[in-house]
This record gives sequence, structure tokens and C-alpha cells, in this order.
Amino acid sequence: MATRDIITIGHPTLRKKARKVTEFGPALRQLIDDMIETLRAAPGVGLAAPQVNISQRVVVVELPADKEEGTPAELYAFVNPEIVKTCREVEEGEEGCLSVPGYVGEVSRPTMAIIRGQDGYGKPQKVRAYDYLARIFQHEIDHLNGVLFIDRVTDPAKIRKITPEEAETATGEVAEALVLMEGEAVLMA
Repeated sequence: MATRDIITIGHPTLRKKARKVTEFGPALRQLIDDMIETLRAAPGVGLAAPQVNISQRVVVVELPADKEEGTPAELYAFVNPEIVKTCREVEEGEEGCLSVPGYVGEVSRPTMAIIRGQDGYGKPQKVRAYDYLARIFQHEIDHLNGVLFIDRVTDPAKIRKITPEEAETATGEVAEALVLMEGEAVLMA
């Protein structure tokens, strides 16, 4: 496994619709492994192949462990993912992105989404995601369609730069944005 460079806003690959994966061989599985390592090194909670300059429909998502609830981290790798259903309930939440370093914004998204796709071997898989996990999947699938979180903010005035004070107590997406800012980078990929 190897970490890959994460491209940032302004790179043309981020604005293109990614190609459907048709070959499920060792190269695809290597890409998935590299994306997981890159995601963890960033650190982040989600990463789409276009963010590592690969125009393929591949995402990895890792929901952090919840120490208070005693639940372990959940890792997902989806090839050719699609959102097949969402609920009507929408919630506004703060998002950031490894490809938009140092910024966060308020985005409204459904609180439940059913995602269908394949694993690295081409086997069909499906997940019913709720709350934060649903938000992460929707954010990453947006990347596959050339959409960034800044395109979905509820109000452009709600995009903001991460403050140094937030860096000290940050978790989740704000923590991602802050890590990125340290080298001019941090957030949900």
C-alpha cells in the first residue's frame, strides 16, 4: 500500500464525472488499498478516486469509532456506488473536504441514504446509512459527479475558514480541515 497525493480545488479532475469501473482486477484493489491508506494518513473520513486524480467511480469511507458508545470504526469501499434511495428528512451539517483545504460550510443532506455498488472483486453490496455515515457517502458520491461541498452549501456566507482555536478541540470534518491547514490543508475528502 502507498499513500497518494490528494489534489485540491482548481484541478480539472475534481470537476469531471468519473468513469464507471468495468475491470475488477489487482490494479483496482491496489487503488482501494492506497485510498484507504491515504484517507487514514490525511486524516479523513471519506475519499473518492477523483481526489487522488483517478477518474473512476470508487470511494472509501471510514466512520470513526465511537468510544462513548463503544462502537468500532466502520470501513467501506464501494466501486460504482449509487444512491438508490434517501429519506425526506434533511439536516444541515458542517462539511469540509480534503480537496478544499482549511474551509468548512453548512450543507443540507438527507439523514438516510441507501447506497448500492460493488466491492473490489465486483460482488454487489448495499448499505443503509444514517446520519453522519449517510452524509459522508453523499459527499463522496458527489465527488464522482464533479460536485464539491462548496457547490451545495445552503448559503455562501456559511463557508468559513477554520480558526486556530478550533484546531485544538476539533473532531470529524473540522479535524480533517485543520490537518490540511497545517501544510495548507484538512477534512472529509
